[in-house]
Amino acid sequence: MKDYNNILEKLKASGNLRSLPDVVHRGKWIEKEGQTMLNLSSNDYLGLSSRQDLRNEFIGQLQENDLPLSSSSSRLLTGNFPVYSELEELMAGRFGREAALLFNSGYHANTGILPALTDKQSLILADKLVHASIIDGILLSGTPYQRYRHNDNGHLEQLLAKYAHEYEQVFIVTESIFSMDGDVADLRRLVSLKKSYPNTWLYVDEAHAIGVRGKNGLGIAEEQDCIRDIDLLVGTFGKALGSMGAYLLCSRTVREYLVNTMRPLIFSTALPPAQIAWTKFLFEKLPGFTDERLRLSVTSHLLSEALKGKGGEISASHIIPFIIGENEDCIRTSLCLQRKGFYCLPVRPPTVPKGTARIRFSLTADITEEEIKELIMNIGK
Repeated sequence: MKDYNNILEKLKASGNLRSLPDVVHRGKWIEKEGQTMLNLSSNDYLGLSSRQDLRNEFIGQLQENDLPLSSSSSRLLTGNFPVYSELEELMAGRFGREAALLFNSGYHANTGILPALTDKQSLILADKLVHASIIDGILLSGTPYQRYRHNDNGHLEQLLAKYAHEYEQVFIVTESIFSMDGDVADLRRLVSLKKSYPNTWLYVDEAHAIGVRGKNGLGIAEEQDCIRDIDLLVGTFGKALGSMGAYLLCSRTVREYLVNTMRPLIFSTALPPAQIAWTKFLFEKLPGFTDERLRLSVTSHLLSEALKGKGGEISASHIIPFIIGENEDCIRTSLCLQRKGFYCLPVRPPTVPKGTARIRFSLTADITEEEIKELIMNIGK
């Protein structure tokens, strides 16, 4: 029998033991063990989840609509309430795409779409730093795959030239904003590569970009003006959009095919209708959050400039790494900043490569320039 206690002790000794934090949320503040700290580890990028004015407005609407707090079934049985289709139609129209499909989480989306669409006659070419959920989806698919060097489109093109003719279809898979480094993919270049090879699909995960980038908050694909050229455009509601769940923008054919073949969709109880209504409520307002997007951009630039040479130069977004190196040093720095009132967490291998343990600053629109300047001053001490 495997000695799980021994494995846990080894994780603890190496500085890799994880535990669930016992915290209380107060807007942009975190309370932990009697201390109040500025939350620099949140994915609530626009600060919507804690907006009392939005909650009050939505609750008033919810009382009128009387939507259940549970779907009690998968969408293919009795759980397909009208509000799901309303949100999908709204999103398809806003993105200018044929169809949209909702999922319970980004993990569900990324572990279900590729296994449904690919087979042994397919090839997946994935960026080296795609999220763990995408990696799990690739492995679950059983499809042949190659990893191209991070954001190295030259390497990707070499792989396409070498292998594309051997397979019925090829899937290029990337994130738009990468979750650990905060850097951005050149989606236009990926679109160009996709169009250069027949039967090639482009799969883009906008989890960290939806809401915060683009004139209307539709992500890097909107910012780089290539929404309609991306075959499979995935994103989540659990970050900037202050809700939960995920979506896919695609063709009507792909949507119908996934409804018939995607296991996480078919065999999961759908999200509560009231939750979907909250997502729809916020998504309708998304173009109007321009001020929030601007504030986030200003504070992000301020911090990334201050961390140049330490990881800040990598970032082109609101996710800014402060690369420290060894696990113990990273944990020590994190605890020091927490004592000074900044709730920031260490990110260690295997989440990031060995020797690149870091503090991952994840900024929100609620954080002020003055607070960022105070953080920078304390980092320098």
